[in-house]
Amino acid sequence: MKIDIDPGAGFCFGVKRAIQLAEEALTRDGTLYCLGQVVHNEEEESRLKNLGLQVIDNEFFKTIKGTTVLIRAHGEPPETYKIAGKNNIRLVEGTCPIVLRLQDKIRKSYEEARQHKGQVVIFGKRNHPEVIGLTGQTMDEAIIVDDEKDIEKIDFTKPVCLYAQTTKNKDVFELIKHKISMGTDIKNTHFDANNTICRHVLNRDEKLKGFAKGHDLILFAGGKHSSNGKYLFSLCQAVNNHSHYIGGVKDLNPEWFEGIQSAGITGATSTPEWLLEKIADEVKALTES
Repeated sequence: MKIDIDPGAGFCFGVKRAIQLAEEALTRDGTLYCLGQVVHNEEEESRLKNLGLQVIDNEFFKTIKGTTVLIRAHGEPPETYKIAGKNNIRLVEGTCPIVLRLQDKIRKSYEEARQHKGQVVIFGKRNHPEVIGLTGQTMDEAIIVDDEKDIEKIDFTKPVCLYAQTTKNKDVFELIKHKISMGTDIKNTHFDANNTICRHVLNRDEKLKGFAKGHDLILFAGGKHSSNGKYLFSLCQAVNNHSHYIGGVKDLNPEWFEGIQSAGITGATSTPEWLLEKIADEVKALTES
């Protein structure tokens, strides 16, 4: 059986950079705190934990002093940096540069919106770590829109400035954008829409669907809590009914490969390349035995 690993799979730039910074700090110091999961992938989290990485939550973060903490690729709200300064915490800045630029844009839009009684709207998943960091730039006053129903939260008599979480679905963004534009047109209100979905995510969609179409079976490796993973997997499912979402080799089912001539292995932007290779080796062993 032919086994292929998707050449477009593996960590995105932001995640790869954050993990590299974590590894450098762990090599230097032996241990390192990380505020939240550095990546939404259980296998990679386990690897980093074995190297000395300790994941902490916001409540614990408020109690520590004089230590080092990694800021993951998702970014953090301004309050986190204030606490770090107050408690003499050294931060390893792992926020994705794309997210940092988006935070800066939203902060400036919010300052301008306050002068004109406008509204900053973020198309994103509520309570997602990136969105928490983005809304923090607006004193948590931004309106979060996750689907069409949330649009009713917007006051169309006031100016609207729309942004998107970097890993959201571009088609849903366009739908949200259209719905908001209709409301602002009726009220003759200014509307500024910004498609801030990461280009890496945007460019991968069509290539992933092509990869999924080209194989009898698709194994999609992703974390349980990976929003990006769930979205990309849905693209595979749409074009290939024999698509399976797995966390690692333990989830493989030998029966899946009966009568299969080719298997494609891919994953989320939070899935490490080493895990994809491990899965490929296990599939080879299962199908050759």
